[in-house]
Amino acid sequence: MTNPLAPGSLSGRTALVTGSSRGIGADTVRYFAAAGASVVINFRNKEARAAKLADEIRADGATAITVGADLTDPASVRRMVDAVSAELGDIDILVLNASGGMESGMAEDYAMVLNRDAQVNVVDTAIDAMGEGSRIVFVTSHQAHFIRNTPTMPEYEPVALSKRAGEDALRAKLPLLDEAGIEFVVVSGDMIEGTITATLLERANPGAISARKDSAGRLYNVSEFAAEIAAAAVEPIPADHTRYVGDISDFR
Repeated sequence: MTNPLAPGSLSGRTALVTGSSRGIGADTVRYFAAAGASVVINFRNKEARAAKLADEIRADGATAITVGADLTDPASVRRMVDAVSAELGDIDILVLNASGGMESGMAEDYAMVLNRDAQVNVVDTAIDAMGEGSRIVFVTSHQAHFIRNTPTMPEYEPVALSKRAGEDALRAKLPLLDEAGIEFVVVSGDMIEGTITATLLERANPGAISARKDSAGRLYNVSEFAAEIAAAAVEPIPADHTRYVGDISDFR
């Protein structure tokens, strides 16, 4: 996938992408780094994978650091933001990519804790490290964004409801963000081929992804969706603060 960002267009800027040791987050970091940004690769417990990505980015001449953090732990988030500030200065782009809720063995309220409470806490913690003209990008799915009026697969519903709750809680902060000069945009996409979520859904509901593909016509892959997130970090923000990726006719 071609990088939507011009070489050097993010020189002097720092980008933190949560959950970026693999998948969509990792490709988003690659796009930012190739455009000249200093990037922060956040991971929860896959330090070796994050370090490998950072080495790859540094080998291409860009600046990358890795910072582990459990986003559901406020103290861990505080340490992450402090580490970024100490090493790279202010955060210019914050991409809220990390999410979950379909993992086995987690507490019943885990989806809401991660997809709503943790997202709000990351913003509350990072806001003092973000200057005027910086931007927050919240990544979600059409299935979550439109969950109030369009039902989704039962297996995904707890995630969808929690991500919508997170989006609503962040939108409620728009007056505060506006006052601080911090921009905010939601990137909403359909199911993405090649992600952990798609794999878990297919495992729980065989044929679900191919059925969704048949209905949508096509599904974006990981690198394509990451490119949309990267573009959303710099392009003009729509009036409703929402950037839709792919067809949304099935969700209206």
